[in-house]
Amino acid sequence: MSRLPHFPAASRWRLLALCAACAIAVSACKGGNGDAEAKVGGPATQKADAIPVEVATVARRPIAASYSGTAPLEARAESQVVAKTSGVALQVLAEEGQQVRAGQVLVRLDGARAALQAAQSAAQVRKLEANYNRSLQLSKQQLISANDLDQLKYDLENARAANRLADLELSYTNVVAPMSGVIASRSIKPGNFVQINTPIFRIVDNSRLEATLNVPERELETLKPGLPVSLQVDALPGKAFAGKVDRVAPVVDASSGTFRVVCAFENGHTLQPGMFGRIRIDYDQRADAVVIPRVALLDDEEPAVFTIRAGKAVRTPVKLGYVDGEWAEVRSGLKVGDPVVTAGKVALREGSPVQVLNGAADARVATAKPVGGRKQ
Repeated sequence: MSRLPHFPAASRWRLLALCAACAIAVSACKGGNGDAEAKVGGPATQKADAIPVEVATVARRPIAASYSGTAPLEARAESQVVAKTSGVALQVLAEEGQQVRAGQVLVRLDGARAALQAAQSAAQVRKLEANYNRSLQLSKQQLISANDLDQLKYDLENARAANRLADLELSYTNVVAPMSGVIASRSIKPGNFVQINTPIFRIVDNSRLEATLNVPERELETLKPGLPVSLQVDALPGKAFAGKVDRVAPVVDASSGTFRVVCAFENGHTLQPGMFGRIRIDYDQRADAVVIPRVALLDDEEPAVFTIRAGKAVRTPVKLGYVDGEWAEVRSGLKVGDPVVTAGKVALREGSPVQVLNGAADARVATAKPVGGRKQ
């Protein structure tokens, strides 16, 4: 027979006190749970179950349909200026960033040798002209044969051609701009020896810039020449530049399924070639469209929103028209004045009780400025 362990009297009293405290705590917990369970279903619990949301009202406003893309800006015309003859650069008359006009002299090369050759050929022309004129007089007197006269005539024409060639070589010592524009780069300094066909300047015509978009073939029927274009560049934040669709390729690239759309922008010397631009082409406009904020749309396969009826959320399918970065056009499913949930919709289910935090519909829908959108 086993025996119970022996405890001192003080230890037994402490053990009894600890057991009594545990019993009181357990009884209190049971009583508290009973009180809470008695309150379930009361007004406070029902109010806590309502999901707080923000709403906006369906309204009417103008909306535009557009195609958006990105592309770098390019100069419509660009030229490499090359030397057509060899020689030492005596003068460099243009610098980077300078505006030049077609025919303006940019560099003067040493043309002493070319000038001497031109003078020599000119003297030969004068000599042959004098001989030919005397031969004409002798021919009238039948003192020279027709064959000799023809030979002098051909020699004179050959000398004149050689003289024009020498004059042309002399003119090449003045390197001129082949087009009007701005000097983009210069690779020559005074005193440099320039070889023939050496590029020495690059000129770009930045008075009109172009951007080329590769557009999916589904847009072939909507994008036409003459449509208005809006351009924004990161280098000039807050500014928009107007342009138009200049050319549309008549064929689709079979490998990529896209076609080329060239947009043109008249430049006031603010835009520069090489800038990366965000482009929007507006191809349709509706002045009185039924719209909702785009944030009201649910992340479902089919477009839908949550509306509110009798204080509860109702999932409502909608048919969309044009959509932009902030607004969506509703073609069917809603009417003007209907409230749609814009914030808190993630926690909603069909029939969920809601508590509207912002009261009346959001006035932004009626007052916002129209912007371009995409057709769905």
